[in-house]
Amino acid sequence: MGKIYVVGIGPGSYDMMTVKADRTLMDSDVIVGYKAYIELVREHYPDKEYIESNMKQEIERCQMCLSLAREGKKVALICSGDAGVYGMASPMLEIAHKDDFEDIEIVSGVTAALSGAAHLGAPIAHDFCVISLSDLLTDKELIKERLLSAAKADFCVVLYNPSSHKRKDYLKWACELMMTYASKDTCCGYVMNIEREGTKKKLCTLMELMDEQVDMFTTVFIGNSRTRIEGDRLITPRGYIN
Repeated sequence: MGKIYVVGIGPGSYDMMTVKADRTLMDSDVIVGYKAYIELVREHYPDKEYIESNMKQEIERCQMCLSLAREGKKVALICSGDAGVYGMASPMLEIAHKDDFEDIEIVSGVTAALSGAAHLGAPIAHDFCVISLSDLLTDKELIKERLLSAAKADFCVVLYNPSSHKRKDYLKWACELMMTYASKDTCCGYVMNIEREGTKKKLCTLMELMDEQVDMFTTVFIGNSRTRIEGDRLITPRGYIN
């Protein structure tokens, strides 16, 4: 019997991958993943067997990992960022449990909330929450409730999946909702293509954020009432100085 590793490879660059993730991939027989993520690691592990698939084939990838592991292979199922944050850890564990397969290890990685925050400065130095604007697996009304609750509680908010071809106006919608409780002058920022070719960052207010053009490879940061912009940095005070 083999083993399955669910590995978060971080934001995309090799030097942002954890040492454990790197060692796990080196020790694996097969690397399975979404084709865009496979291309991020292939050059570093050229002797491995690779199995890639498209978006919306997550269940099939998990089932493939089970089949390979039952053949006695050590299988690494990869995803960007952290395996447990909108990643493949949850579906893999659920499917494996139904199939009575228990030899699974989750290998954490650097999620976009952390790598993106580092580019902007210190936007999530106090209490924060992460909300995905994708309504593919979450009802839009529930996303609305979470946005309003976060704004009312004065959380810093990190938005994943802020826009897509079918959801071009979702970031504007989210900003409008948050301005129910948050000031239009709330300091915000976003980072595109974190640690990949074409990395870009921008600072703005919540009102200005409404009209920014972002995509699925963008991570958005909305500050709390104390977040401020200092030069080219977004800073949420922890409270030590006061």
